[in-house]
Amino acid sequence: MQPSAPSDQYLCAFILCSPYYRGNYSGHNREEYLSGFYKEDRIRPVITLVIHFGAKEWDGPLSLREMMDLEDEQLLEFIQDYRIFLIDPYKLHAEDLKKFSSTLGKVLGYIKYSKSKDELSEFLAANPNMIMENDSARVIRDITNTPIFVPEGKGEINLCKAVQDMIYEREELAEIRTLVKQIRKGRLTIEQPAFQMSTRHILTPSYSSQQKYP
Repeated sequence: MQPSAPSDQYLCAFILCSPYYRGNYSGHNREEYLSGFYKEDRIRPVITLVIHFGAKEWDGPLSLREMMDLEDEQLLEFIQDYRIFLIDPYKLHAEDLKKFSSTLGKVLGYIKYSKSKDELSEFLAANPNMIMENDSARVIRDITNTPIFVPEGKGEINLCKAVQDMIYEREELAEIRTLVKQIRKGRLTIEQPAFQMSTRHILTPSYSSQQKYP
């Protein structure tokens, strides 16, 4: 049984990868020809960054050697270190966050300050129009456990407004629970809390940079 002929796609890949199609190979030895990599060829460096999406300080190892427990430290001379370059929100300063040209800086900033109500309030007040992609908002929501509403699918969201809406709903729910308790104890009638809630919707102030966030 004869083997089937290679597909056009396979031939195309072979042509692109084959050293024979790289041009003039005069002056190169057989090994260079077969490998397709010549002595004068150079590779471009690839720098890998690792982002720690957590509010707590990274306390894990940063290199392969740090993960080893060797009795003979002289062996380290023969072991590659393979260090990682870590971006840790905990160690980023306010000036560092401004260096990011994308919404990543806002995401890392929110994560960094999420453990402190006061610092998070200051961060959001300094960035009142924090528009970001829904995917970025979901990262913040899931990592920091901030129960904001993020629409499904692609799109953009104002994170500050989403947090404000969350706070308003939380306060409204707490007020409703308080009123229900008062009604059950006979201290209020049903008509009284209904009037209070309708008045609250009318008098609720608009967004302010002085808003405190949870």
